[in-house]
Amino acid sequence: MESRLISGEEQENDFFEKTLRPQYIDEYIGQSEVKENIRIFIQAAKLRKEALDHVLLYGPPGLGKTTLAHIIANELGSDIKTTTGPALEKSGDLAAVLSSLEPGDVLFIDEIHRIPKFIEEILYPAMEDFSLDIIVGSEGSSRCIKIDLPPFTLVGATTRAGDISAPLRDRFGIVSKLNYYTEKELQEIINRTSRVLNMNIDSIASLELAKRSRKTPRIANRLFKRVRDFTQVEGKELIDLETTKNSLNKLKVDKFGLDQIDIEYLESLIDKFNGGPVGVETIASSIGEEVTTLEDVVEPYLLQEGFIKRTQRGRVATEQSYNHIKGEGV
Repeated sequence: MESRLISGEEQENDFFEKTLRPQYIDEYIGQSEVKENIRIFIQAAKLRKEALDHVLLYGPPGLGKTTLAHIIANELGSDIKTTTGPALEKSGDLAAVLSSLEPGDVLFIDEIHRIPKFIEEILYPAMEDFSLDIIVGSEGSSRCIKIDLPPFTLVGATTRAGDISAPLRDRFGIVSKLNYYTEKELQEIINRTSRVLNMNIDSIASLELAKRSRKTPRIANRLFKRVRDFTQVEGKELIDLETTKNSLNKLKVDKFGLDQIDIEYLESLIDKFNGGPVGVETIASSIGEEVTTLEDVVEPYLLQEGFIKRTQRGRVATEQSYNHIKGEGV
């Protein structure tokens, strides 16, 4: 599937995100409750001169889980090593990462729900006892080697908390859910991005951009960059409301942050299936999309914003969907 401009998933051209990331908790906008709790846990760990308990961060993509992992390392004054669940294919992959850690380091594993089961089981003693049991040699002459590890903090991130096994989840002392952002918080993030990228935006335009960003900072920053392109090509030095609206309309991002795939989903649900209930597999077939794409990328926001409902018999369009598709449009 082609990358969607308003997808919360990280994309190859999102390298600019690293330059926009806040470095410390005081710079981090939003997620107030999570932020304050983590601040206290970090302070307590430093007072005790102990490694911070392992941290699990979960929630939809693009809300700042990776940023928060780096902030935790910075606040601890520690280095951070990063990897992903799919990258840990062999026990040696995990052993190499763990054996490179120094006391107090942070190990960040993104998409931790995708760690293979046998790797996950090797991770348990590493998390609990800071030890690593590795079997070496071939069958018949194999032996178990125990490696002592320095105290470290594992920060795991996932968009699918339900896919994490209970034994792994139970080994995290701190479990925090990241929620969608408010328009005001997104506006603050957009204003900060405008300062970092040295491109002014007026307050009405930044609010409009916030409204169309699907409550997600990554999308807000991505849309800001695209609107900046239109503004600069028009020879303007300030992003204003008119240019913002025109740019986003050309990008087919409507006033609710819905794009062409969202609209196709809702039109199919309403026009082809009389508003439901209908199974997601049937909708996926009707618009030529993967079921996992609809479940992971399209539906969470439509559900959050009240455009659809999930029932035991399938997906159902709400009155808001009918108003948007049949009435107001973009």
